[in-house]
Amino acid sequence: MARLSLQAIETLARDALSACGADETAAAAVARSIRRAEADGIGSVGLGYLGTYLGHLKSGKVDGRAVPVVTVPRAGAVLADAGHGFAHPAFDKARPLLAAAARANGCATLAMRRSYSIGVLGHPVEDLALDGLIALAFSNSPPNVAPWGGRRPLFGTNPLAFAVPRAGREPLVIDLATSQVTKVTLTAAARAGRPIPPTWAFDAQGQPTTDPAAGLAGSMAPMGGAKGAALALIVEILAAGLTGANFSQDASPYAKSDGPPPGVGQCFVAFDPAAYAPGFEARLEALVASIVAQPGARLPGDRRLEARQRAETDGVDVDDALLAQIRTIQAS
Repeated sequence: MARLSLQAIETLARDALSACGADETAAAAVARSIRRAEADGIGSVGLGYLGTYLGHLKSGKVDGRAVPVVTVPRAGAVLADAGHGFAHPAFDKARPLLAAAARANGCATLAMRRSYSIGVLGHPVEDLALDGLIALAFSNSPPNVAPWGGRRPLFGTNPLAFAVPRAGREPLVIDLATSQVTKVTLTAAARAGRPIPPTWAFDAQGQPTTDPAAGLAGSMAPMGGAKGAALALIVEILAAGLTGANFSQDASPYAKSDGPPPGVGQCFVAFDPAAYAPGFEARLEALVASIVAQPGARLPGDRRLEARQRAETDGVDVDDALLAQIRTIQAS
């Protein structure tokens, strides 16, 4: 096990991405996202996912040199075509236009299409909250979840995220998948041969299973049953239907290096609280105080912020085998 600083993690990721075909802008943006994921204790979409990024760069499933095209067709509508490149540089390019439109109009949206995995969806909404905005985000992904009562995967894990600025504090961030667990969690259980709870997935016959391999061959369970499936549908409509991106059922899987670009989408909604009721910050803090006043109650994201503070000081433990795998892919 190696202990790496966050800067070392970012440098490792940027160098590997560049070596596998990403240009300077894309490599820097994705490497920052990997650093942030590791800092927050979400290594499965940090260095744990870097091998997937590198494999897709090599196969052409993601274009590491795509130049995002951002337009503003209406006062409150920003469009970003990621050009089958990484979502991160497309968001970075569109972010100031979205923020400006939200401040000018009170509310604005960003629709991204021909995109790719955005990693931790909570990070871009956190960025918007740092701009002083309340933000919502929706992202679809290749199919893993069947509609309620069905057997064939139709939706992705389809996360949604929310962030709100706080006076003198880190933004409050809520980030959740609409599936019971993430795909990387289920895949990790299958690789380790560990049984899973029967609430996580269904087999090919639509029956609950404790075998993660059977779950991967069948479909993942939505969180909260039919309600989670309905949320996945909402995300699908906003992230793909509204943006003009591929629906999840038409997106090639991230788990395979071959195949066409997934072409998924993301949708962001940003509000400027100054445009609405006065005293927003004080009212929010009063609500937060009521939550944390209850013994045992925590705010969403508290553990993430604690992990971030530790990582900034102590670095992050990274498995030697993972580092070797990254270097092997980079050199091949």
